Amino acid sequence: MRLAEIIESAVGRSAPLEFTAYDGSQTGDRGAPVRIDLRSPIALSYLASAPGELGLARAYVSGALDIHGDMYTALSSMATSTVVDHVSPRVFAQVALRLGAARLWWPVSRPAGEARVHGRRHSRRRDQEAITHHYDVSNRFYEWVLGPSMAYTCAVYPTADASLEEAQWTKHDLVARKLGLREGMRLLDVGCGWGGMVMHAARHYGVRALGVTLSRKQAEWAQKKIAESGLSDLAEVRHLDYRDVAESGFDAVSSIGLTEHIGAAALPSYVRSLHDKLRPGGRLLNHCITRPDNTGPSRIKGFFNRYVFPDGELLGPGHILSAIHDNGFEVRHEENLREHYAKTLTAWCANLDEHWDDAVEEVGEERARVWRLYMAGSRLGFEINNIQLHQVLAVRLDGTTSHMPLRPDW
Repeated sequence: MRLAEIIESAVGRSAPLEFTAYDGSQTGDRGAPVRIDLRSPIALSYLASAPGELGLARAYVSGALDIHGDMYTALSSMATSTVVDHVSPRVFAQVALRLGAARLWWPVSRPAGEARVHGRRHSRRRDQEAITHHYDVSNRFYEWVLGPSMAYTCAVYPTADASLEEAQWTKHDLVARKLGLREGMRLLDVGCGWGGMVMHAARHYGVRALGVTLSRKQAEWAQKKIAESGLSDLAEVRHLDYRDVAESGFDAVSSIGLTEHIGAAALPSYVRSLHDKLRPGGRLLNHCITRPDNTGPSRIKGFFNRYVFPDGELLGPGHILSAIHDNGFEVRHEENLREHYAKTLTAWCANLDEHWDDAVEEVGEERARVWRLYMAGSRLGFEINNIQLHQVLAVRLDGTTSHMPLRPDW
């Protein structure tokens, strides 16, 4: 079996792909829109040491395997939704044979971008390390990928042809209206990122808004942007763990993209902490990625855990709803926005492609490759319903009174 055929067998395909290898072999469909190129025996070594998704991801991230053409098209053309979960014994035997001939087996080292977090899972120190790994990359890099809004969460598209900026504005405004924000209210935004929701609430609703994030670079960028926007009297972003916020009595709390980092074990205490920050009658909006159901394990594994979101956990929407209901809140509304996240990721992928050379220069080719692979894979995951995005609106009751409108007014 030639090298190109080995990779074709390992990856599988459901649409036209071309496969080439450093030994000059070629198979698949010549001239296909996507070509997978085995550039080095190191790729085989990664596949042997971690058969399946993680090994192939390491090969791509390291540059030992390359994908020419659109990454989303490549992933959607493979036999499964991302890359294969296993390698057949026959293919593994061929890999071992080739590695023996090259006097190579285990790779010298894993790609440098692989996360290495330490300590007890979801301890404050380890959470800080995990957030730093993903978010403290480069504000300039994120500006290229996310666009002017610097919003790193699912947008809400008012129309199919709306721009990314219009959709991010719509998302922030939808959250504000669901929370019933009005001038003079106080908002706490946990996991606030670069402060988009904080600034939207202050600028458009006259709300006194506090955002907290574990990313120092996010906090520095947000505070600078708040000052430049003339919003310092109303808006603030702190580099702070949400568990360390001293203030309470907020009228509203928004959590947009934080729950994925909390973990199933800590979810009840997380919800109770947000409940305790609210005044009676105050509302919570929880916006997060979920699994489609409650049947699978919550922990993210493989490529996404090692390179993208260390210690990330995705829970089913029913699990999250129950945790909110069981820890002091009454759930009043929820919706699934998974198609909107697929469109958001499509825009981010296009932004990365447009700024590819600059991105590589800024963060290095390995890191850029991680983002290219993970965003295209995530887009596909939302499209085929492997993952979802749910917004849950809840209220801390005032006695038995919710102070909610009889019908949604947002």
